[in-house]
Amino acid sequence: MTRSYEAVYIFDSVLEEAAVTEKLDRFHALLPQAEGAEIALDHWGKRTLAYPIATKETGYYVIAKFDVEPTALPEYERALKLDDGLIRHLIVINEGAQMAPTASAKDGEDDE
Repeated sequence: MTRSYEAVYIFDSVLEEAAVTEKLDRFHALLPQAEGAEIALDHWGKRTLAYPIATKETGYYVIAKFDVEPTALPEYERALKLDDGLIRHLIVINEGAQMAPTASAKDGEDDE
């Protein structure tokens, strides 16, 4: 049974977009996709990090969404950890759109 995942990658900012794309292609080749399914990529580009990571203050952000069997993730994560150009990564289960929080009386307005 396939599950939907979302991955956030932060690459070293000295890498060019072509090098980042090549690395992503290599990583995503480890994920067997169902026929007709594609990995959706969203390149955010170079951004300032919230805090320095290994003396780096900027990173190249990419968001990926894909459907894959959970058994394929360990080898994929192993490849991510071994790459020197990748500063950080996070993989989460994509459970769809989240509901917006509703206003309640506790948020500052009383009905009285």
